[in-house]
Amino acid sequence: MTAVEARPSVLSGTELAQVDALWRAANYLSAGQIYLMANPLLREQLRPEHVKPRLLGHWGTSPGLNFVYAHLNRAILAHDLNAMLVTGPGHGGPALLANTWLEGSYTDAWPEVTRDAAGMAELFRQFSFPGGVPSHVAPQVPGSIHEGGELGYSLAHAFGAAFDNPGLLVACVVGDGEAETGPLATSWHANKFLDPVRDGAVLPILHLNGYKIANPTVLSRIPPAELDALLRGYGYEPIHVEGSDPVTMHQAMASSLDAAVATLAERRGVWPMIVLRSPKGWTGPSVVDGKPVEGTWRAHQVPLAEVRHNADHLKQLEDWLLSYRPAELFDERGRPVTEVTAMIPVGERRMGANPHANGGVLLRPLTLPDTASHAAPVATPGATVAEPTRVLGRYLRDVFALNAERANFRLFGPDETASNRLDAVYDVTAKEWQAAVEPVDEHLARDGRVLEVLSEHLCQGWLEGYLLSGRHGLFSCYEAFVHIVDSMVNQHIKWLRVHRQIPWRRPVASLNYLLTSHVWRQDHNGFSHQDPGFVDHVANKSSEVVRVYFPPDTNTLLEVAAHCLRSRDYVNVVVAGKNDTPNWLDAEQAALHCARGVSIWEWASTHTDREPDVVLACAGDAPTLEVLAAAQILRQELPDLAVRVVNVVDLMRLQPEAEHPHGLSDREYDALFTPDRPVIFAYHGYPWLIHRLAYRRTGHHDLHVRGYTEHGTTTTPFDMLVLNHLDRFQLVIDVLDRVPGLAATAGVLRQRMTEAQGRHRRYIRTHGEDLPEVRHWTWEG
Repeated sequence: MTAVEARPSVLSGTELAQVDALWRAANYLSAGQIYLMANPLLREQLRPEHVKPRLLGHWGTSPGLNFVYAHLNRAILAHDLNAMLVTGPGHGGPALLANTWLEGSYTDAWPEVTRDAAGMAELFRQFSFPGGVPSHVAPQVPGSIHEGGELGYSLAHAFGAAFDNPGLLVACVVGDGEAETGPLATSWHANKFLDPVRDGAVLPILHLNGYKIANPTVLSRIPPAELDALLRGYGYEPIHVEGSDPVTMHQAMASSLDAAVATLAERRGVWPMIVLRSPKGWTGPSVVDGKPVEGTWRAHQVPLAEVRHNADHLKQLEDWLLSYRPAELFDERGRPVTEVTAMIPVGERRMGANPHANGGVLLRPLTLPDTASHAAPVATPGATVAEPTRVLGRYLRDVFALNAERANFRLFGPDETASNRLDAVYDVTAKEWQAAVEPVDEHLARDGRVLEVLSEHLCQGWLEGYLLSGRHGLFSCYEAFVHIVDSMVNQHIKWLRVHRQIPWRRPVASLNYLLTSHVWRQDHNGFSHQDPGFVDHVANKSSEVVRVYFPPDTNTLLEVAAHCLRSRDYVNVVVAGKNDTPNWLDAEQAALHCARGVSIWEWASTHTDREPDVVLACAGDAPTLEVLAAAQILRQELPDLAVRVVNVVDLMRLQPEAEHPHGLSDREYDALFTPDRPVIFAYHGYPWLIHRLAYRRTGHHDLHVRGYTEHGTTTTPFDMLVLNHLDRFQLVIDVLDRVPGLAATAGVLRQRMTEAQGRHRRYIRTHGEDLPEVRHWTWEG
């Protein structure tokens, strides 16, 4: 069924008039936001001074979004739906602002923007105006969980919101430009992970208006049969609505939505979708300056660009706005008339007031296990080893079990849950899977709470939608490949930064990353899997939102994980290893260390009764081990040298307190690192990040950082450290070179360290494994 004429008319004459009035009112308000700063109801002749000096909005997608919103409102009323809307087209802000203002949810959120002529004037003025609201769908818009500036994420967000929300319909408008992006192309597969019984439903609405900024869109130009086959291949039953005549389109859209809702109500695992084909800039100017506009790329942004200086454009704008007949739509006080509001739901049934789109309203704290009950036993530092993420997996297993009835926690990852040693969770839950299952498969179930798909984009989008609609989650990923979502986390951080400043937005659960299989233990996979730079990327972002943790062992990882799962409105990045790691701190010590974020490890330091001669600092599990090994060499070889060992678990503690909420004051920083003694800092990632975080500190000129310097290959674990000058022998050499007087008196020790590095290189090339003294090293305090 591809022609709108093929479906029956379902709207009565009155209903048709009402849905059309609502659509026209939203179109009028959308255009008015782009152009007008005065005379909002056109009750006097339009003059240049009524028009904004800078025209910054986007018209092209707005009438189609308004059309969808009006018809979803009708369907909500007709079928008593609990529905929310995610909009993918980039700059659809005018449409969502218009519709939430018409339904009153915008005024509920922003009482100063009243639902009358004065409020309409404010709605118009604030749009894309200094001190106002953006041209895209941002956190300021009630009912939204999706930042509309960057394309590709809408459908993933919609599915994330639908997980564990039975009875919720998430309608998602996918723009045809957006449909060309990689993340969106992957998101069509999300229907293989949505349980028709336990989860909500997602109704994709692919909006084909034919053009992007300056080019046609792929899906609008391929043959209709090919498009239909593509969507059916993705597992959808497409319902096509196409045309430009309002009466015919209204009837077609109403019957199509009714059919889609009926199919979803059957809960038989068949997912309908709507393909809406309408002109870009529908109902706007058809021709401007002799060139076609409506239905072309010229309608994308501002169809009439010279309104203030071109009398013809000004008259054409006035005629355009008056074509919606605003005098019929708004009463003498500027309020929407009954015919406009008749198709608008009330209360929380309004899409702008749906609590799932303000997830903090619904958020309930997780019940978390006691970290001490999972802690690795530590009688003396380093005497035992554990796989940190394997222990964390058992902790997460209990998180799932304790919150099973609420069904408000999920684990997301790209096919790496077992690889990252978190597979204990399969004791209590499985991997969600709605497609075919073969006898050889393991841990697949239709009601699983682990979501794995080999697309970091889709994992991230699902998690964002899940969090913003009021639940909790964790994203586990190989460290090198989390970069794939760099741009997505940018958008989420920006969303959180604005969201935190909006009084009616309630705090949501933090977005938690566990980055493991990290750079220092990707010796088997090689250079392609070695990149610790995601932390650098995140550290550039808003300090009130970003947190970065480097737990050095198992018990600190447990403490950090519990803290992150309790936190709100942050992006937490936790970097931890999955291989055997010495257990340095017992449960009580780990809790205290994590609370401090950075502390002196007295048990590893020497001559703690006086000022240190040198500070050995570390952040990360592998650097911590190397610092302790270097400290042990110095303790044995230079017993009179006062060495202070400082471990950093909360990386942002290095920043000054004026730059980050977790930052140390200068007095606190100097008390740890000293203002005038050499500091040798062994860091997990790129060394220049430490310099950037600490460059304002008094002793920065004495700070020498070792870290990853893009020297990677397939080799042994210790050789990775040697290649990047982060090994224990190099750290000892750095101490000898930077503590005054040692270079002249400890030449023999320096030579022995250099010889050890050479011996290491020869040994691994002969035996294929690290030196015994490295492999079997243990701490001797």
